[in-house]
Order: sequence, then structure tokens, then C-alpha cells
Amino acid sequence: MKKQITIYFIAFLIVSLFVPQQIKAQSPPQKMSYQAVIRDGSNALVTSTMVGMKISILQGSAMGGNMIPVYVETQTPTSNVNGLVSLEVGTGTVISGTFSTINWANGPFYIKTETDPTGGTNYTITGTSQLLSVPYAFYAKTAQSISGTLNETDPIFVASPANGIASSDITNWDVKQDALTAGSGITIIGTTISTTANSHHINEQYGGGIVFYVYDNGQHGLIASPVDQGSSSWYNGQSRATGATGDGLGAGAMNTAMIVASQMNDNQSGNFAAKICADYSVTQNGITYGDWYLPSKYELELLYLEWPFITGIHNTTIYLSSTEDSATNYWGVNFSNNTYFSNSKNISAFVRAIRSF
Repeated sequence: MKKQITIYFIAFLIVSLFVPQQIKAQSPPQKMSYQAVIRDGSNALVTSTMVGMKISILQGSAMGGNMIPVYVETQTPTSNVNGLVSLEVGTGTVISGTFSTINWANGPFYIKTETDPTGGTNYTITGTSQLLSVPYAFYAKTAQSISGTLNETDPIFVASPANGIASSDITNWDVKQDALTAGSGITIIGTTISTTANSHHINEQYGGGIVFYVYDNGQHGLIASPVDQGSSSWYNGQSRATGATGDGLGAGAMNTAMIVASQMNDNQSGNFAAKICADYSVTQNGITYGDWYLPSKYELELLYLEWPFITGIHNTTIYLSSTEDSATNYWGVNFSNNTYFSNSKNISAFVRAIRSF
């Protein structure tokens, strides 16, 4: 059985301060935080161990083809007692490229990780995921070319209580602060202001289905369809490598698009798992949700962890993931014991579409 790596990608944005009558630009630090959980072939955590990692930033087409490495580095982080490694991309031993000169405006970009759990350079674990929302804030550094003075002409700002507060008149805050009152999603206790707006939880009926995973204090997560989409094979007549090898949070959406495009290019007719999910839609409270996809192997494992809350889950059978293992095989997850294995693409299994929020 192959070793597994579960990836969480986190990026931080630094927002420039806005000063009345003038714009100041600040360049964010040239590095990105990265975390990964390392598991061995028996699905056991690799804890308190130095691992070897090779990280590449790839530039490619919208479908991930012809990807070119623009930056490559190596690092040797040590996992903690939970198997978690944390590092900062951009601070390792540079193999090629310069991180600070990457032109983030010319995307899309992907991050590729290669891992040796023994700490060397015999990389046996590989994963590639698209950078969907970060680190494109690095492109904001071009604002350093702005000079001169820009006058504030925003009529909404002029009419707001904030217009009377300047850096030299902080005491005005005591006069203006009564304009802020608690309300829906806002709590004020003493001088502490907090918000619970749009906070969601596991087992919530939301977004056309059932929430089964949340992060960012419930602001984002994954939703499962309220029903299975039946049983289907991974492909519909032809075995070929589609490039849908992404695993981790959010990887299923890209995998699904790549599988559907590949099958359509082969002029294959009929339905297959990825297309069934891509064509699926649910209308809830007058809103139609149509952005469903076949989950990646990791997303399918997250679904297994909450299967008692998900209606209609067959906890004694196999579900298909969108993560491809080879030209002939895909990764499936057995919901009777949460084990994953490489399965032939022509063998049918159950399908459950998910979407993100």
C-alpha cells in the first residue's frame, strides 16, 4: 500500500494601512506557511521524525497541463507528536528560481510536494494542488510604484462617524463609539467586539446539503449532498491518465474538471462518476446550487468521519474518490473501516457529491 500525505495549505496576507489623503503600500514577507500531516503505509502517523521535503511552485495552464517549475527548494522539517510538520515556503535550500521574483499575476500556479518520510531525498510521496486564492496578495507589492497624493472623495466615508476621527484626535473615539451597537452576528462585551455571522457547524442543513467539515471558525467548510448519486464507474469506456492526482482539501473540484474534460476529449458518451457530480444540482430555499464535485481521497475520508450525520450513507461499502492512482486505477475509500486502496476504474462503486463554501 502506498504511503499517504495529507496537506493543509495556509497563506497569510498583510494588508496595507490606509491613511486619509495618502496611500502607503507595504510588501508582504516573501514566504508562505505550509503544514502537512505525514502518515505511513499503514495509515499510522509518522511522529517526532525528521522528513525530507522538496517543494516546487509550478506555473501551468487552466487545466494544469504543461506545468513549468518557477521555484524549487528543499527542507527537512521534523514532525510533532501528531505527525504535523510546519515550514515556510521560501526559506528552504533553493534548488532553482527566486521566490521573491515570481510573477503571481501570470497564473494559474500549483504547489507540488515530494516527501521522503525517512528524512532523505528518496521522495516516495508526491502531491500537487492548485493555489486558488493565495499567495496572489504578493502581487500587491507593485503598489510600491504609487507616488503623490490621492484625495478622499468617498461620500459614504464623509457621511460616516469615522470621518471625525483622525490620528491627532484619538479622543474623538469616546464620542463616536456609541454609533456602534450590537446586532445580528455582532457581540459587544466591554471593549471587545466579536462576530458570529455566517458561522456554520457539522450536521447543519445548509447550502443544498449537510455540512460535514468546517474551518476558520465555521466560516468555510464542506457540504455533502443529502443523497447518493447512485453507483457508477470512474470512467466510461477508456483507461487513460487524466492528471487528476490532486489530494487534500479542495482538490476534488480540480480533479473533477480534469476528469470530465479528459473524457469529453475522448468523445466518450454516457455517464461516469465525475460527470454525474458535475451535472448534479440542488435547490434549497429558492437557491439552486450546481457547483458539486467528486471528492478527493482526503475529502472522502473527512466525509467518513461524520457519516452517522449524513443521510443515506452506505457505511458497509466503497465510495469513489476523484484522486487518480494510475491510467487504470483510482483511489477508493471503504466506509466499513475507513481504509483506502487502489481500485480499477471500470469497477462501479457508490458516488456522493460534495461542494465547498
